[in-house]
Amino acid sequence: MSQKASPVNQSSSTGAAQVDLGSLPEWNLSHLYPGMDSAVFKSDLARAEEECKAFAEAYRGKLDGIARAENAPQILTEVIKRYEALEDLLGRIMSYAGLIYSGDTTDPVRAKFYGDTQERLTTASTELLFFGLELNRIEDEVLDKAVAQAPLSHYKPWIEDLRKDKPYQLEDKIEQLFHEKSVTGRSAWNRLFDETIASLRFTVRGEELPIEPTLNKLQDPDESVRKDASDALAKTFKANLRTFTLVTNTLAKDKEISDRWRGFRDVADSRHLANRVEREVVDALVAAVREAYPRLSHRYYALKAKWFNKDKLDHWDRNAPLPKVEQRSIPWNEARETVLSAYSAFSPRMADIARRFFDEGWIDAPTRPGKAPGAFAHPTVPSAHPYVLLNYQGKPRDVMTLAHELGHGVHQVLAAPNGALMAPTPLTLAETASVFGEMLTFRRLLDQTKDPVQRKAMLAAKVEDMINTVVRQIAFYSFERKVHLERRNGELTADKLCELWMSVQDESLGPAIRLGPGYETFWTYIPHFIHSPFYVYAYAFGDCLVNSLYGIYERSNEGFVDRYFALLSAGGSKPYSELLAPFGLDARDPSFWQIGLSMIERLIGELEAMEKAA
Repeated sequence: MSQKASPVNQSSSTGAAQVDLGSLPEWNLSHLYPGMDSAVFKSDLARAEEECKAFAEAYRGKLDGIARAENAPQILTEVIKRYEALEDLLGRIMSYAGLIYSGDTTDPVRAKFYGDTQERLTTASTELLFFGLELNRIEDEVLDKAVAQAPLSHYKPWIEDLRKDKPYQLEDKIEQLFHEKSVTGRSAWNRLFDETIASLRFTVRGEELPIEPTLNKLQDPDESVRKDASDALAKTFKANLRTFTLVTNTLAKDKEISDRWRGFRDVADSRHLANRVEREVVDALVAAVREAYPRLSHRYYALKAKWFNKDKLDHWDRNAPLPKVEQRSIPWNEARETVLSAYSAFSPRMADIARRFFDEGWIDAPTRPGKAPGAFAHPTVPSAHPYVLLNYQGKPRDVMTLAHELGHGVHQVLAAPNGALMAPTPLTLAETASVFGEMLTFRRLLDQTKDPVQRKAMLAAKVEDMINTVVRQIAFYSFERKVHLERRNGELTADKLCELWMSVQDESLGPAIRLGPGYETFWTYIPHFIHSPFYVYAYAFGDCLVNSLYGIYERSNEGFVDRYFALLSAGGSKPYSELLAPFGLDARDPSFWQIGLSMIERLIGELEAMEKAA
């Protein structure tokens, strides 16, 4: 992958047809560093190591005394600013290494560069561990007095957030051990998973394919192609079950050890703390979605089975395009204009920010062997800008993915002025802008579509996306809970993991989906289970929240855009409850989730009405 913008032409296969998608952009990582061997990268890495040591030498063991000094607010502010600058530098270096690696995780040169960088930064940042630990050991009344005064009051949200970790912090040497061993522990297993997934090949009709093009064939109009792709996925996953089982068992045990030492009671409590959300709120979300399975996924898939003239859909038909509906591949330029026009209709400012991703080389769109699968928006650091990775293949869902990731990107750009410590957004709100961007794009396309057959196809696709975002992700969360709870009793066999997977899939998808042989292995490729345990409920949280927000926007949009931008611009500087208050929303109210779920129900009802009218 070139580190300079280098558009490539790429084709998408739709059945037998090959469609030119146009020039797909590759990102320009020279905005971060000129190259892996560049002098400026080597200089920054050495500087980061030196400054971490210097920071520790200057302040380790002294924070309590500084906090009690007469001019504590001024001195502590300067210390925090120095720490924040270090976090930005470390983040820039690691972001660059991670993005280089994601471009081709099978390239040994990139893998070594990523591994070496991660190792050196882990060692360097060990020198900074004392800072948060010492701040949290300062007596509340002493620190509160200092934080109440300018200029330290600027960092009050970050300090208050940091103190929520206090009950779960360990003594310095143990924290250092956990931190240093992460390179050979959790991070190493994450890397093994990534490199294994990227190196897998799936034989579909004599063609050897990486995972992304193979998964893409599950949306092919030809059922036989979908079945062959599903069989190929199952065959390769099954051949690699031993590795995926070992990775899953090891990481679940690693998490259990950490949770036990820190004193977390529930398997997901560490994620809830990181998200700054109460366990009760997540439990209410999960309960509401599971209770709604029959009204959502079960009901929709029964309707879809009728469209296919079947009693039940095979699992490879779950995301199939509707029969007798023309499937068109969407060129890149059209996808770009579709999303930007939808953003612009909501807010020209939103479109202007998103346009920079296209114009300034912030997007990597084509599929390539070895490239990380899926899609993401990486915020990098406030002193730089975000980057978006896609595997664009011209499907309507790919356009929605572009809208989704650009929503993240806009959010990250708006939050950046909060600085390296307060720009990051907890997962409770991290999916808000992304899902809202999808909704804006969908609504604009739907409004422009007059043909009833195409409208039906678009509504069905949106319902499926919402089911995948809400129902499927809560099923994922339920699967993770079962895995981590069972792991406390000993290692799980591959058969046991497959059994747990099938139990949650059967419950969530319902009787209209036939889960055939091979599907039991499909848990193996979900990266969130590996990289971010229990992350997945954030998608359902975000979708239900956005459904509520969009309903408010539709009913009375006066002042909505300003309030919405204020929410995004806050980053991690305010708790989610405070940010939702201007919209009259309270996620702690159990009835809150019904608002979002009812929108999905209404769309399914609209499809049912179309069916009756036909």
